[in-house]
Amino acid sequence: MAKELEAISKQILEKITPKEEEYAKVEALSRELEQKITLECQREGVAATVRVEGSIAKDTWLSGNPDIDVFMRLPTSIPRKNLGDVGLKIAKKAAGNAKQLERFAEHPYLQIFLDGYKVDIVPCYDAKSGEWQSATDRTPYHTNYIRARLDKQLRGDVRLLKKFMQGIGVYGAEIKVGGFSGYLCELLIMKYGSFEATLHAFAKYNKRVVIDIEGFYAERENEISLLFPEPLVIVDPVDKGRNVASAVQPQKLYEFIGASRAFLENPSETFFYPPKPEVLSTKALENQLEKCGSTVVFLVIGELNAVPDVLWGQLYRSKRSLRTMLELNDFKVLKDAVWRSEKATSVFMFELEAQVLPNIKKHLGPPLEREAECVKYLAKYAGNEQVISGPYIEDGRWMVELPRKTPDAAALLREKLADGGKNAGVADLIAEAIKENLRVLVNGEVVEVYEGNADFTVFLSGFLSGKPFWLNP
Repeated sequence: MAKELEAISKQILEKITPKEEEYAKVEALSRELEQKITLECQREGVAATVRVEGSIAKDTWLSGNPDIDVFMRLPTSIPRKNLGDVGLKIAKKAAGNAKQLERFAEHPYLQIFLDGYKVDIVPCYDAKSGEWQSATDRTPYHTNYIRARLDKQLRGDVRLLKKFMQGIGVYGAEIKVGGFSGYLCELLIMKYGSFEATLHAFAKYNKRVVIDIEGFYAERENEISLLFPEPLVIVDPVDKGRNVASAVQPQKLYEFIGASRAFLENPSETFFYPPKPEVLSTKALENQLEKCGSTVVFLVIGELNAVPDVLWGQLYRSKRSLRTMLELNDFKVLKDAVWRSEKATSVFMFELEAQVLPNIKKHLGPPLEREAECVKYLAKYAGNEQVISGPYIEDGRWMVELPRKTPDAAALLREKLADGGKNAGVADLIAEAIKENLRVLVNGEVVEVYEGNADFTVFLSGFLSGKPFWLNP
């Protein structure tokens, strides 16, 4: 098995390592942009250091997928509120006629498309180590740290780890993905020494992983537990107060663990290059929804306008709140998800054990030892006409059986979302979209969204299957 893993890794590495021609093209483009941005900084009278950062600078990028990041390290005298505007003004002039998109993370930055490449031009402060004024100030320090410690072999292992994570869907620190960043991959390879060793380490995962490469918290385990409660903690070597893995959602960590075990058991190129997903035909979808025994309720809303990280943060927050609301009303949620097209549709989906509950529910009262509470409970329910049965004593406490107000999950969602759902914990942007246009669909009714939307057909087919591709023989 070890030989098979080694052979596959070698084949993949050959494919994903940039060739000389690609290196030369990316290098020329990067240097040209550096010079143009430096010149615009001088014209604007802004003293700045301009440098390519990220995977290009660290030589850990994948062939055909270079993340070109050009950073402007601006003077700390520029007010924080003006950093993005100053950076955008310079970046737009330097970009010239290239296609431009304003993006926003912690502050605005410019994304351009030039000669078939995507380039991010990002402002940050020329800050001293530890004196960060924006999240991007650390990036040049990250670049320097990694470049000094990764040799050619380790850079190859980083590429393998990145490609593996891309293949299984856990790569990317943006909120939509909630996965592993490139810098995190580099630190993992530094820690464990190879791609294979990293997979073996995570295959043996036991509740929590803590990596402190620089030993900031040596013999201070209690302190690190208080500072970083997450299941995966990688202390940033250039900032001991930051967990590099804080953006990794537990689900993505667990998927990486499961896929690592599966790959080590049965190495295959499909982990790096997933097969085309199987998609249910409309008829097959209807049959599966009808026969599976559970019920899937879909909330379909219209256009949402916001930067991706803000939007996905609100989508996920709203999904959690809606799931909680369903569960508090005694509906058992088997699994849930949210999908959004790049156009104008977002869909929340909740698979329920049952859509309709019995018309009666048990309402637990206080235990008998709480005499005063028992008196109040009996005063409220002993003569209440709504009580179907009780009050009676069971297992040492009073209880009654009451009619359920809304036994249908779809009806409950329509009721709770009639005003946008803010009282149900729905985030502001989502609440406004719900007010404008909300459809609550059950099982086969979703066909109207499914047909003609290729991305949604892939997503929903995968949601219903529930089985990751890497578990297939």
